[in-house]
Amino acid sequence: MHKPEIGPRLRAVADLVPHGAILADVGTDHAYLPVWLIQTGKISSAIVSDLREGPLSRAKLTAEQYGCKEKMEFRLCDGLLGFHRDEVNTVVIAGMGGETIANILSQASWLKNNAVHLILQPMSTQPELRHWLWTNGFAIIKEVLNPNGKNFYTILSAQYGNSVPFTPAEEWAGRQYPGMEAPYRAKYLRLLIQKADRALQGMAQAQSKKAAQHKADLEDIYYGLLRMQEEWEHGNRH
Repeated sequence: MHKPEIGPRLRAVADLVPHGAILADVGTDHAYLPVWLIQTGKISSAIVSDLREGPLSRAKLTAEQYGCKEKMEFRLCDGLLGFHRDEVNTVVIAGMGGETIANILSQASWLKNNAVHLILQPMSTQPELRHWLWTNGFAIIKEVLNPNGKNFYTILSAQYGNSVPFTPAEEWAGRQYPGMEAPYRAKYLRLLIQKADRALQGMAQAQSKKAAQHKADLEDIYYGLLRMQEEWEHGNRH
C-alpha cells in the first residue's frame, strides 16, 4: 500500500514521534500525519480528533484511501476534551497558534504525567506557548527548526517535570546550550533580532506608561537575543 505524501513540516513532526507511540493527533484535518506513521510502521494505531465535522470526514476518507481506517479512531471534540487519561502516550498538536495550543493543553490536566510526550508545532505566538509550558511544569526537551521560505517552522518536544525558567529572550528563541545541533539556529536568531529591532523602532515615540513598559520589556528581549547570538557564534567557531 502506497503512503500519502507529507511535506517537510509534517515530516519533521513525524521524526519526533517515538516508535510504538500510542498517538493522539489533535486538529488532524486530513489525517496525513497519522496515516503516514501507520503506513511506515512507526505506530500501529492512532486516535485523531477535530473540532469540526468537515475535517474529520476528510480524515476518515484519507484513512480509508490508504487502508488505515480500522487502525484509527475518529473523535469530534474540542482539543483534548474528548480524550481520557491513559488512552494515549504521545500527543501531537500541529498547525495551530501557540496560544490556542496552550489553551488546549490547559484543559487536559492528565498531561501532567512524565509518561506523556507532547509534540507541538505552533504557527504563531511561540513565546506565549513556551511561557505556558515552563510555568506549568513542562520541560522543552528538544526544538527543531524546519525551513519555511525566509522563515522557519518550530517543532517542540516536551514532557511534564524538570521544568526550568526561561528568560524572555529564551521564550522568543528557545533555549540553547553548548554542543546543540541546530544548523539553522544562527539564521533564526538573526530573524528574531531583526523582528525585535523593527518593533522597537515602531515604538520609538511611545509616550504612555503602558507603552513605555512594553518598550522596556522588548528592549530586554532584544538585548537578550543579542547575547544569545554572541554565545552561539562563540560556541560554533571552528
